[in-house]
Parts: sequence; structure tokens; C-alpha cells
Amino acid sequence: MPSNFVILAAGKGTRMESDLPKVLHEVGGAPLIAHALRLADSLLPDRVIVVTGYEGAAVAKSAAHWNPEAIIVEQAEQLGTGHAAQMAMPALTGTSGDVFVTFGDTPFIRTATLEAMQDARKTRDLVVLGFEAADPDARYGRLVMDGEDLQAIVEYKDADAATRAIRLCNSGVICTSAQRLPALLAQLKNENAAAEYYLTDIVAIARAAGLSAGVVTCPEEETLGINTRTELARAEVIFQARARRDALEDGVQLVSPDTVHFAFDTLLGRDAVVEPYVVFATGVTVESGARIRSFSHLEGAHVSRGAVVGPYARLRPGAELAEHAHVGNFVEVKNATIGEGTKASHLSYIGDADVGAGTNIGAGTITVNYDGVFKHRTTIGDRAFIGSNSTLIAPITIGNEGFTAAGSVITDDVAPGALAIGRARQVEKPGLARALMARLRAKKDKT
Repeated sequence: MPSNFVILAAGKGTRMESDLPKVLHEVGGAPLIAHALRLADSLLPDRVIVVTGYEGAAVAKSAAHWNPEAIIVEQAEQLGTGHAAQMAMPALTGTSGDVFVTFGDTPFIRTATLEAMQDARKTRDLVVLGFEAADPDARYGRLVMDGEDLQAIVEYKDADAATRAIRLCNSGVICTSAQRLPALLAQLKNENAAAEYYLTDIVAIARAAGLSAGVVTCPEEETLGINTRTELARAEVIFQARARRDALEDGVQLVSPDTVHFAFDTLLGRDAVVEPYVVFATGVTVESGARIRSFSHLEGAHVSRGAVVGPYARLRPGAELAEHAHVGNFVEVKNATIGEGTKASHLSYIGDADVGAGTNIGAGTITVNYDGVFKHRTTIGDRAFIGSNSTLIAPITIGNEGFTAAGSVITDDVAPGALAIGRARQVEKPGLARALMARLRAKKDKT
């Protein structure tokens, strides 16, 4: 059955003590809204609608980055979760199937959990996601059950002592028919302690209309919402633990798992090896059999099978390492391709460059790619040898099997198979060093 999503992302998040909208705070290097959009995308939905409010333009821009097809609607006045969902209803017109209402600040709900809700929809008109709270005094809404039937959701602030004693709590996530949801939301009232339109009231409305309601449960961790900096920090810990566990289960060797930092979209192939204290920022793919050595930082990079990175290497966005390439100690690569079997083992910057296969980049080599206004590209062919401390002034091309002498500043193209020397000729003055040092020492003795 087709699915649709309404993601509520209008809140300011006052308790975050931040000018940034709550859903733009990051877990795993990506904003919370990105996690919500990825979850929605996992079910291949027909429509994804994001409801914005506080700093709506910034939230809309981020949402469009992570899902360009997302439909953005605005909740100009924040009057509760039910009101926010109402704002999305015009964008649902003409669609069919199920609709999930989720939240932009809950990053850990799994695809399997939503699939279980969809499966429960085969026998229920409305399905709510619930969990057993570890803290009996937790301030969550309570799910009031009659056997297997959900009767109502009661917000904590509106609950009496007997209702608060219920341990089955509401996550806020619901699933129902896309055709039925608008009618249920239209009946919401704000007759409650907060004078808000609660999305949760649609359960009682549905039951009064003779519709059935049920509950699917998940671990409490999945439902974690981010409301404070403390909760954000806790979410990062949970995210990293989950990412490490998933990597190990997928056949990745993490030498010291607790020291490896993952991003929202890190992809590691089977039998990849990651040594201690490696940081993956967003946009990194490491293929099977590659090795990422200690204290390396990767972002927006692709590392092919059998390649070695580090230790102490930095791969920046656009770095592409072919099979069995080696980028070593204190080497930085940015917007550059490194060919198969090519080595840049020490102390080099390779930016805006294309380096062929089987080439050696000597220690201290720099591709000078920026003239203060424009970036320029360096091209190095196959089986070239770039001598240590070479400075390559782009735009420039070093042909196949070209050779640059150590210490050269290369400003012109080098033909295939040619040797380029771009340094001042050495001049030697016999005995001058001793004479100069004697003169300096004598001068020092007089002071």
C-alpha cells in the first residue's frame, strides 16, 4: 500500500536555549530533520510534507537539501500538534494509501517499526506507536487500552493519578488513511490545559465515530525526542553506539569501536578496517578491504577497495581514491582523484587535481590551486614521479611518466617522459661557512 508522510517541524525548541530551530541541531553530523526525511524515504512514499514554523525558511532550505521533492507548508501560528497537522491537509489532496504523522526531532525510529504499523493498519483504522516508559513518572501522554483496543490518549498534564500510573506511553507517531485523516483533524478542539489542538485527540474522535484504533510498540530509545542540549548529547551517544553496532554486524572491523565517530550517512564495506580515533563526517563511502588508519578525518570522500588512508590523513569533499591508492601521514586531499596504486605518503596537499595510476607524490608536494580569485586544476599522468617539495602551480599538466626534481617550482606543463627542474642552480663557496661563523662569533663576544 502506498504511504505518505507529514513531518511536524514547526517548533522553536525553547529549551534548547538556541536561536537555531530545534530540527536543525545535528546528530551524526546531519540536522534532525534529515533523519526524519531519511526515515520517510525508506518507505518510498508518494508524498512527504514538512510543516515548518519558527525560522521556517531555514528549515525549508535544509529539508529541500535532504529531499528536493519534499512539500513545504507553513504553520504561521503554533497552536499545537493537531493544528500543525491540519496545515498539511491541503497538500494531501488527491493522494491515497496510508499517511504517517511523525516529528522532525525524533531521529531513532526504525523503518521496521513503521512497517509494523502499516501491517497493523490492515485490521485497524488508526494505529499509534507506543512504548513502555522506564520511568513511571515520565511526563508522556498515556495510552488508555481496553484489551487490544486503544480507547484514548491522555496528555500527562490532563491525566489523573490513575491514568498517570499507566506505563504504556505515546510516542506521538500515528498512521491512518490519507482520506480519513483530514476529517478526523477537522473535529479537533482546544479545550485542554494548554488551549492547544492536540493531534492525540483524534483517537477519541475516531472511536466515537465507530472506528478501530490499535497500538504498535517499540523500544523507548526509538521514540527519543530532542528538546534540550542534554537530550541532544544523549542522542549523539545513542546514534554512535547504533552506528558502531551496525558496522560490526555488517562485517566491518573496528579495532577500537568506541573511538570511531560515524556520520549520518557513513557507508563502510565488508572487511574494511577502521583503526582507532577515526572521524567520518558526512558523505563518506569506504569500500570493502580498504583500511582507514588512526587519527584520520574523512568528509565527502570515496575510498576504493584496498586503498589505505592515514594515519593522520584528511580527505575533504570531492576526494576520490582508486583501488590500492595510499594517502599517508599528514596528507590532505580535496576535490581530487588519486589513481590506482598511486602513493602520496607524507606531508602533501593535493587539491583540485587529477592524479593518474602508479604515480608517486613525494613528501612536501603542493598543488597550488588558488590564485586569490579562481581555483585551477592540476593534472598528473600515470607512472609520474613528483619529487619531494615540488610546488605545482596550476593550471598545469604533468604527462605520463613525467618527473619533477625535488624542490622544484613547476609553472609550465611537463611533457610525457620529461624531467622538469624548476629551482635555482646551487653555488658553492669553499671555506666561506667557517669564515662566516667565525665572524659572527666574534661579533657576539663583543656584545
